[in-house]
Amino acid sequence: MPPTPPFSPTVTLLTLARVQEAALADALKPLGLTPRTFGLLGHVRGTPGISFSELARRSRITVQSAHAAMGRLVTDGLVQDATAQAGASSRLEVTAAGERLLDEAGRAVAVLDAAFAAANPGLTDALRRHLEAIFVERR
Repeated sequence: MPPTPPFSPTVTLLTLARVQEAALADALKPLGLTPRTFGLLGHVRGTPGISFSELARRSRITVQSAHAAMGRLVTDGLVQDATAQAGASSRLEVTAAGERLLDEAGRAVAVLDAAFAAANPGLTDALRRHLEAIFVERR
């Protein structure tokens, strides 16, 4: 029998993240969203007027990828570019349709969160404490 590999918090977190990301993708698919587009919309909602450069930085994607993704979201009527004049930096904002979609996606995420928390209460508490500690350190 092969030896049991040593516990790795990094590998464990990555494995859990992939499982949760797949569940999120399944929950968002009927809404026409992917985890990435959900995240991008969330960034735009959280920072109205955000530029493509800042959106790309926060999302850890290239500016070109941000332009392509936002182009699709603009076409779908979920985001608008509130730039007042040609040549100025873009100012992205979520539309009313985008707000409704984000609210619906948020309800789907809440269902996933509740199921995860019910199945993993200790881990959920540990994650919450860790995140709170990170925010305290940044202040």
